[in-house]
Amino acid sequence: MSGRQGNKLPSNLPQLQNLIKRDPTSYTEEFLQQYHHYQSHVEIFTFQPDKPSKELAELVMFLAQVAHCYPEHMASFPQQLKELLSYHHTVLDADLRMTFCKALILLRNKNLINPTSLLELFFQLLRCHDKLLRKTLYTHIVSDIKNVNAKHKNNKVNTTLQNFMYTMLRDSNPTAAKISLDVMIELYRRNIWNDAKTVNVITTACFSKVTKVLVASLKFFLGKDEDEKQDSDSESEDDVPTARDLIMRYATNKKNTKRKKKLEKAMKVLKKQKTKSKPEVFNFSAIHLIHDPQDFAEKLLKQLENCKERFEVKMMLMDLISRLVGIHELFLFNFYPFVQRFLQPHQREVTKILLFAAQASHQLVPPEIIQSVLMTIANNFVTDKNSGEVMTVGINAIKEITARCPLAMTEDLLQDLVQYKTHKNKNVMMSARTLIHLFRSLNPEMLQKKFRGKPTEASLEARIHEYGELDAKDYIPGAEVLDVESQKEKGGNQEGDGWESASLSEEEDNEDGEWIDVHHSSDEEQREVAEKVKSMPIEERKAKAAAVSTSRLLTQEEFHKIRLAQLSKELNSAPGKAAKRKHIEIDEEEESRGELLSLRDIEHLHKKPKSDKETRLATAMAGKTDRKEFVKKKTRINPFASSSNKEKQKHKNFMMMRYSHSVRTKNKRSFREKQLALRDALLKKRKRLLK
Repeated sequence: MSGRQGNKLPSNLPQLQNLIKRDPTSYTEEFLQQYHHYQSHVEIFTFQPDKPSKELAELVMFLAQVAHCYPEHMASFPQQLKELLSYHHTVLDADLRMTFCKALILLRNKNLINPTSLLELFFQLLRCHDKLLRKTLYTHIVSDIKNVNAKHKNNKVNTTLQNFMYTMLRDSNPTAAKISLDVMIELYRRNIWNDAKTVNVITTACFSKVTKVLVASLKFFLGKDEDEKQDSDSESEDDVPTARDLIMRYATNKKNTKRKKKLEKAMKVLKKQKTKSKPEVFNFSAIHLIHDPQDFAEKLLKQLENCKERFEVKMMLMDLISRLVGIHELFLFNFYPFVQRFLQPHQREVTKILLFAAQASHQLVPPEIIQSVLMTIANNFVTDKNSGEVMTVGINAIKEITARCPLAMTEDLLQDLVQYKTHKNKNVMMSARTLIHLFRSLNPEMLQKKFRGKPTEASLEARIHEYGELDAKDYIPGAEVLDVESQKEKGGNQEGDGWESASLSEEEDNEDGEWIDVHHSSDEEQREVAEKVKSMPIEERKAKAAAVSTSRLLTQEEFHKIRLAQLSKELNSAPGKAAKRKHIEIDEEEESRGELLSLRDIEHLHKKPKSDKETRLATAMAGKTDRKEFVKKKTRINPFASSSNKEKQKHKNFMMMRYSHSVRTKNKRSFREKQLALRDALLKKRKRLLK
């Protein structure tokens, strides 16, 4: 038996591989024999590298499997494989090339190869016209770099590979450049290469002449390529039922059409809830990590002006430029006239272009430049010749621009826009009211007196800062509330010394055992504190706020109290005026204006537009189901027989039937006869249903 096994070993490589892994020293001779076979096959291969060789492929995989057992003999094996691939990868047979790559991946997993040189070789192999090979290499590159940085950041390997990426992104082969970019983006999203150097390498891809590379880099900065990978996690965290739960719930019961429709409706509601609850993801950190955003935005604008790509690519470039300008507060004055050319109601995707104009506005842009944009929007959109939706979109865009750059709004333009408060279209009316509400908080002096509303503490303090003015405070505004509350608590503790004796005397008086009503209300306390703060002079308020801010560290509860006090200023009436509201309820999750706007801010309509007849008809037809199964089946003894006279009368013209006996007697029936006829008809119908 042992002799037959020994004879099989030279040809049975899997068996020899198994034995070598168990006892390497006993099978050294057999291993060396196979190694010499490999070397002879390699010499033959170098003469005809394009010829497939099954024997060489089997020997390469065998040696890669047992390489860790004989490190002295196999020292030059990885380098030899890398040289064969680098010299002949363009002409190699596809299967043999894949085998060489898998062998190198196996050696790398056993830590027998340096990762830097191998990954550089794999990046070069991305030029090959082999989709399966490229996919395999992409997966290995991402997982290998992840494993290298698993315990700690390997800055030496990362720096070498990132420097190599500069050359790969400029590669003449578009496929290699695109996959290299995909590798960097994937590593950034996995928080492996999330440093500034990676982001700035990706910025160079935004100027690529290859459209796929350009679009991929723009999507990275715009954050549009986020996959819905966390749906299952969010479903498990929330208490809402999953799709599987709904299917199982309806599968266990009796199956009929009603239950099927109920399941479809439940699935639609679940899908709607998911889309509502899922937040919109933006890759802010990547935009913040750019070294020189001003230079980057200027180059992008120059590329946009000379761009001959599709309109969608131009829109992405405009979006990225507007985000850069808005987030970093850049000076890019040529961008605003470029956007103005597209501000027409008939322009394709005009709401997005209005959004870009609003995103690119900030307080450091000179007001004269933004004023021209506002006038263009007002002249082209906010006119009575346009529809209500167009006017609403225009006013919403003006509101968002002025919220970011208040100095751009002129009094004349504001007075004209405010007059739309009484417009017949509800959407226009409501958008004009939101503009009025905005300027009540920004600068009420610009509004006419009838539009200012009742003065509040916040409106008295509101003012628009001059161009370039910075309102820096050395204290936390509203912190004086904490000082007033602490004084009140101290006063309450001092009064508490005589509380016990007073309560004892009250107990003696009330020996009946009746309850004593004690009125306590947090609203009243809040109102008392607000009145005390209001009665203080402004200088005293500032002094107390500065004392509280510098004397101790504030807790989250105290910050919450300060925020409530500041928000209550918008409801408390100004000194000398009647109270606006007696009770305030402030929402915890009040929406704050973020760095970026959403398209809903521009397109927001308070009332849905009426759909035309064709749309309503299409919706009604889509909601109708095929009701053939509910229709009564007409059963005849002979299906080929003609219809009866009674059936024919139903389809006859009325003018032919008006003088018939049945029609003439129908009009002459008394009320009692009609009652009896109705009763008979209902009884007949009931019998038919019970069959």
